[in-house]
Amino acid sequence: MNPHLPDPPRPTHTARAETPMAFAKAIAQAYTQRSLDPFPALVEAQIAPETLDHPDARITALQMEWLSATAMRALDDEALGWFSRRLPWGSYGMLVRASLTAPTLGVALQRWCRHHGLLTDDIHLQVSTEAGVAQLQLHEQRPLGTLQEFAVVSVLRNALGVACWLTDSRIPLVQTTLRFAPPPHADSYRVLFDGPTQFNAPTHSLQFDAGYLSLPVRRDEAALQRMLQRALLLTVRPYRRDRLLVEKVRQTLAEHPEHGRNADDLAAWLNLSARTLHRQLKDEGASLQQLKDAVRRDLAMDLLLRTQRPIKQIAAEVGFQNEKSFMRAFKGWAGATPDEFRTSRQG
Repeated sequence: MNPHLPDPPRPTHTARAETPMAFAKAIAQAYTQRSLDPFPALVEAQIAPETLDHPDARITALQMEWLSATAMRALDDEALGWFSRRLPWGSYGMLVRASLTAPTLGVALQRWCRHHGLLTDDIHLQVSTEAGVAQLQLHEQRPLGTLQEFAVVSVLRNALGVACWLTDSRIPLVQTTLRFAPPPHADSYRVLFDGPTQFNAPTHSLQFDAGYLSLPVRRDEAALQRMLQRALLLTVRPYRRDRLLVEKVRQTLAEHPEHGRNADDLAAWLNLSARTLHRQLKDEGASLQQLKDAVRRDLAMDLLLRTQRPIKQIAAEVGFQNEKSFMRAFKGWAGATPDEFRTSRQG
């Protein structure tokens, strides 16, 4: 994060207020720990200070974003008082940058956890997989006291937000586990984390389909600079796009083409209805036909470059009924005929 970048827009009350007031109270406590007055920051975020002790009170995501950003600047601490030493401006941005060149999300998260340990040893983060489920675990190395809930929730949501951003994919949770007892605002956890939340658990963790760990990292330095202008959005608001289904469909079409003859067969293979398959692909900005074409194109190019098979044979292998329709489609994909493509790449 960068203190010289623009502030988030001023909060309004048009959005639903679903963030527990307890988190705003925790930020106010971070101010008092540094002998600073939180009142101006609360007023700036349009939060009435007298509501801090109301267990049923809620604020909007934008109010939380505004208050957090203001507090991080004032305290010069992106951890907002959670740890025994401050995390100065740019700390979490540095973690993202260190993960940016990873080939997959699994490698990126391993880097994230390892480098987080260089910032503070008050907590330890690790990623593991078992029976097709990935776990991002948070272990407390020292008691976090009254800031425990806010710290654990914030770190886990930040890591999840970064994982979603790196892969440009919404990562739905199988389960969230937390060591502390259900707080008075436990109903807010249906918004904070999708999927069920288990309190009084043996460890703090986020659990999700391990297939997401194989997704490629899709971001670069330019995208990082844009993201850092509103980095807190990754923590305070859910990510909407899910790319795992696209990858699953692409993999199935490539490895099990017999299931790709029609949407019903493919959907059944993926344990979905055909209607749900089409709707979810549309939500992800894709279509079944686009994915079929992409898989056929990739296979055709591979066969053209790796083998000397006749064009007619390749056309049949990638699913075309005749050579003429294959050549027409291939020219649309590559801007050249199959023979021209093969000659230009092999010559």
